[in-house]
Amino acid sequence: MDTKGKKIILGSNSPRRKELLAGLDIDFTVDTGNTFEEVYDQATPHKRIPEVLSEGKSYGFHRPLEKDEILITSDTLVLCDERVMGKPHSREEAIDMLRYLSGKGHKVITAVTVRDSGSCSTVSDTATVHFKELSDNEIEYYVDTYRPFDKAGAYGIQEWIGYIGISRIEGSYFTIMGLPVHLVYQELIRFIG
Repeated sequence: MDTKGKKIILGSNSPRRKELLAGLDIDFTVDTGNTFEEVYDQATPHKRIPEVLSEGKSYGFHRPLEKDEILITSDTLVLCDERVMGKPHSREEAIDMLRYLSGKGHKVITAVTVRDSGSCSTVSDTATVHFKELSDNEIEYYVDTYRPFDKAGAYGIQEWIGYIGISRIEGSYFTIMGLPVHLVYQELIRFIG
């Protein structure tokens, strides 16, 4: 992709987001300097939470953007039976989340914000993931081996639990991984002009 001299910045620590953005064959740098605290109003509709957090990360970037820079930020949320699942804070919370997801379908909503010095656009995508019934042994093995504390819903689809536990997905695999690259590409084309 020809960025026409624009400098693309990924504002994320996620190795998965870095890998996915690299798949678009664009040059970019990673800059995670940010002042944003990931909090939102409890009255926020569930579908909007990732959008609010993604935009917050964008505007919380540690410095003003130069005229030739484009910043990409993102946020992912897992929603099961209207229960919002962010990143687990402990082993027990991760195990609890996976027990709750076991044998059910849930939604994964990932928002992405693309911003330059003059404008900002936030879009989101939703995919549905279906887990088989997971045994306590499978859940505990996964949590203890992979330590999914940086992942919404306490799992990564591209890891062992995804291999053995996911029976079906509807929507973009990449949205579930944490970056709807088809939307990133579409927005970058608009911003680059």
